[in-house]
Order: sequence, then C-alpha cells, then structure tokens
Amino acid sequence: MMRVGQDGRAPGAAGLHLAGGVPLLHPDEQVFAAMLEGWRAQQLARNLAFATVGRRQAMVRAFAVHADAFPWRWEPRMLDEWLGELRAVKGLRRPTIRAYASSVSAFCRYATDPAYGWAEQCQARFGTHPVQVAHEWNTAVHVQESEADPRKRAFTLDELQAFFDHADAQVGRVRGGGRKGWLPVFRDAAALKVAYGFGLRRTETQMLDVADFAANPHAAEFGEFGVCQVRFGKALKGSPPKRRSVLTVWAWVPQALAQWVDEARPLMPSAGRSAALWPSERGPRIGSGALHKRFADYRDALGLDAGLDFHSLRRSYVTHLIEGGWDPLFVQQQAGHEHASTTALYTCVSSDFRTRTLRRALDVTAAAAMRPGRSR
Repeated sequence: MMRVGQDGRAPGAAGLHLAGGVPLLHPDEQVFAAMLEGWRAQQLARNLAFATVGRRQAMVRAFAVHADAFPWRWEPRMLDEWLGELRAVKGLRRPTIRAYASSVSAFCRYATDPAYGWAEQCQARFGTHPVQVAHEWNTAVHVQESEADPRKRAFTLDELQAFFDHADAQVGRVRGGGRKGWLPVFRDAAALKVAYGFGLRRTETQMLDVADFAANPHAAEFGEFGVCQVRFGKALKGSPPKRRSVLTVWAWVPQALAQWVDEARPLMPSAGRSAALWPSERGPRIGSGALHKRFADYRDALGLDAGLDFHSLRRSYVTHLIEGGWDPLFVQQQAGHEHASTTALYTCVSSDFRTRTLRRALDVTAAAAMRPGRSR
C-alpha cells in the first residue's frame, strides 16, 4: 500500500521535488536529479536501508552514463547493450548483473507510475516520457535459490586449525619482538575465533558489545559467555536488523573471550570510552573492512585458496556442527535461518562425513536383516 503524506501526495512525487512550470537553467540534468531524489524518498518510505538505496541510485546513474541519455529517452536496446558489456567485457558475475538490471527496472517503474507524475513533467518539458526498458526478454530471471560463487566453501578442520594457529602466532611474533601494535593483532585473532565460534556474519561480529554476552543457566560451565545476543543480524527487506540468541557450544570459545575481555581489551586506549567488544585504537569500534583485510592477509599467508572468505567462518560453523552430529533444527536456529533449506546451502560436509553416514546406515540395515527370528 502506498504511503501518502498530509498534503495527499506520495513520497517521491514530482510535485514535491520539482516545481511545475518553473523554467530550469539545465532542465535535463535538474529533472533527472529530481527524479533520483524522488526515487530515493520513495524507497526510504518503504524502510529500505540507506546503503541499499544509495547502491541502486549509483547503478541507475551508471546506466544513464553508458546510454548517454536521460530516462525519458531510454530504450530497451540501450539496456541490452549495457548488460551485455557488463558481462562480456567487464566480466561481472550473474547476480551482480541481475542487480543492475533490477535497479534500472525499479527506477523505470517509479518514473512511469502515474501516482508520481513524472511522465507528465517530462512530456511537458521534453515532448516525451520515460518507459520501462527492462523486460523479461532482456533481463535474467532469478530461478535458483542460491547463486553463490561455487568457489566459496567452508574450512576443513585442519585448515581452520592452521588458520587460528597462524593468527595466534602473529600475536606472539609482534609482542615478542617488542613492537607496538600487538593489541590490534590480538583483538583481530579473538574476533575471528568468535565469528566462527558463534557462526556470525562480518557485520554481526563487528557490532558486538561486551554486554551482548550472558550466562546460560542450562550450561553453567560456560560462565558469563554462555549466550551471545546478536543485535545486528541480516535484515529482511524493509525491516530493522534481525536479533537472535546464539548458544555457546564449544568450551574453547568462552576461554578465548575471557582472555580478550579480562586481560587484553582493558589495555586498548579507547576501551574505557567504548562499549564495543572490539574497539579500535583511535575510535569506538573496529571497521568491518579491517576485519576482512586481516582475514585475507592470514588466508593468503597460508596459501589457502580465495574460495575461503570471512563468510566461510560461518559456513564452517554450520558444517562442523552438522558433521558433529548436532540436530539440524538446532543448527538452523543458531544460524538464524528462516528455512532449513538455507541452512542446507551453508552445509559443506566432507566426502568422509558422507561416507561414514552411509556406512552407518548400511551397517544398521544389515544388522537388522541378520537378527535371529527375522522373517524372510
């Protein structure tokens, strides 16, 4: 349902962003800018994230530059040529190209919707009006639930152990050499372990506060780190960040957290002024880009393949729980997935695990068949 303001006009209406009948010094540029601003208002009214809106606007601007035309002169062939170049020349991935096409399509729907009045404005000023240029015959349809890069995968247990051992070794190397900066290295090693230990996304890890941990009365052995309250989970479209509680499952995770919170974090210069679990040296909180860079540096130093990214820590968490025999519904709830099919996409079980599972099933079947007294 469209939201309407007190003056009876919808957010993004032409009349709110462009005064009708007023001569413009640069009409093409000014009308296009007003359309983009109106589209921004319309999307924000739908509770879309600022970052999402900004990316969509940038994609539409990129198409306008390639087409060398303003929206009221766009044609489907221009979109064909642009998307073809993105794939054939620039080598963009299919989901990225679909995102570009989707943004242009959404903008055209907005610009051609009679409720916003842009067609009338353009017709009066330029003698033509915007049309929809994205159609089923020149855009790809999203038919597959997951389009993740097939190279993306989980760590094996040996790879993960080597990765964490390398992270710990860097702390010892920097501190043992009498060099400054060992605290950020210690912090990042702990953050990487916590990301895996609770199956967190990068932003979820970055946005943790010290107060986001609590005791689990049903698992007193984990002390004050028995539950992790994730407050910045991946949001559904038009919704705020999704919250979830993740229970601690491995005893080494509280140990790593306690060592950081009790011993190392208080030494950070900004620790006293920040509630963040991972304060930066000069600011209240580390940036997610810094975590990504640290991860990539360690991965490359070990010669691991590029299919392992920060999100692989989350994939590994799901995979290793499933391989460890944890109930799939529990794993789904820990990961915060709405559907079991999503958890299945994260699960990258090894061939050894599948072989053991098959062997157990065959052995059980054979044993049942050989029981005395079984009718044949």
